Amino acid sequence: MEPDDTLVKGGIVVLPTDTIYGLVARAQDEHAVNRVYAAKGRTSTKPCILLISRIEDVRLFGVSLDDDLRARLSAHWPGAVSIILKAGPETPSYLDRGTHTLAFRMPAHEQLHDLIARVGPLIAPSANPEGLPPAATIQEAQEYFADTVSLYVDGGRMTGKPSTVIDMTNATERIVRRG
Repeated sequence: MEPDDTLVKGGIVVLPTDTIYGLVARAQDEHAVNRVYAAKGRTSTKPCILLISRIEDVRLFGVSLDDDLRARLSAHWPGAVSIILKAGPETPSYLDRGTHTLAFRMPAHEQLHDLIARVGPLIAPSANPEGLPPAATIQEAQEYFADTVSLYVDGGRMTGKPSTVIDMTNATERIVRRG
């Protein structure tokens, strides 16, 4: 089965991202998002990074996009930089987890970018149970998640680092995490 079919049907997939292996699901599928949280044992108040294929996708989640913000985002994307933005009032609570913010990344990884363009934005936390190191291989991911994951896509050994995270909820940009 292909990642496209699996994701559209509400499955969760471990696949290589532009940084490390991610545990991904369609962001607009609340049930699939909740399955990712359960599989990871992720803290329920901690939002996941959303992978998008175009800057305009932030609007799908209630983020107001003006020319200034578009220019600021364009300076960092595509690439391994996740950007925290203020969520709009219509943003689903299963995504912002009560923080009223969302983090977005537009990956430079061509196959992943194309997948997102086909199936829609994805949540993409690292492929590991909370508190354990990210899986560097598909075998490690399988040991972590077994059959709770619908599909594993082998991209070889992944030795990258998580993305840099920048908070743009205010006028000044603040680095929250260096990747």
